[in-house]
Amino acid sequence: MFHRGEPLTETVWEKLMLGLSTRRYGQAIREFTEAYGLEKSVVSERFIEASRAKLKDMMERRLDKMKFCALMVDATPFEGQQMVAALGIGQDGRKMILGIRQGATENATVVGELLGDLVNRGFDFTEARLYVLDGAKALSSAVKKHAGESAAIQRCQVHKRRNVLDHLNEEQQPDVTKKLNAAYAMEGYDDAKKALNKLHRELMDLNPSAARSLEEGMEETLTVHRLHVPKQLRLTLASTNVIESAFAIVERVCWNVKRWHDGDMRERWVGSGLLVAEKKFRRIKGHKHIPDLLRELETLVPSKAQVVKRRKAS
Repeated sequence: MFHRGEPLTETVWEKLMLGLSTRRYGQAIREFTEAYGLEKSVVSERFIEASRAKLKDMMERRLDKMKFCALMVDATPFEGQQMVAALGIGQDGRKMILGIRQGATENATVVGELLGDLVNRGFDFTEARLYVLDGAKALSSAVKKHAGESAAIQRCQVHKRRNVLDHLNEEQQPDVTKKLNAAYAMEGYDDAKKALNKLHRELMDLNPSAARSLEEGMEETLTVHRLHVPKQLRLTLASTNVIESAFAIVERVCWNVKRWHDGDMRERWVGSGLLVAEKKFRRIKGHKHIPDLLRELETLVPSKAQVVKRRKAS
């Protein structure tokens, strides 16, 4: 039920987001028109106003006092555009949407602007943390520009698996999938690297293109192994699945939209969907091991003073 005492614009956003995420959009609209005597067009106007304000609030949240053990960046095709999202994982294991950018492609300019915006809001790239990326070169180069060449980058193992399998036919995929999964499930870095190198040799005989796909950036898919991240925490930090799960909620929220217009419509809807997802976030599995991760990162990455010195030199 809707209560007339509630701020209408905020209520429109909350109730429509609930209706859209549960696929009861029509019911939500009817309840609004009956409770407030509003036309559908007025409800739409209030939603545009509210979603624009929500997006602005999300994109301006200050990050100065927040400590993140990991930053995830991933992109997804969305209605003819690429939507790039950044998600932070706090040192307490809590997740937070940090920002989004819309672009025609997942290029270095778009990602660079997103990361630059985080800097302007207080995100400290000199802190030791893990950067979990989907594998696109644009993401890696943009992160290294801000965090330095020695940034601890974890290439998404799920994206790597997909890329390799895309080169193979249906008969070849199950066996290669099994071997990739087994390699990434190994506890030790040396064992995992040995298994991937063995698979690479096999793929050279089977499909050289698949072998080259595996080899490209393979070392960065094993960063969580080099850092000795315990299995439970490693399962979360080895891929960008956390963002992909949030994007799945965005798709559910947006399924009822029939026509997309230029302007800020995509950003508003994607931002609203990600905020709905954020409300459902829980601490990541294995969060009790985050202090162990931070200690390993301190030994792997250069000190804050070194990063600042390199940034000034560049």
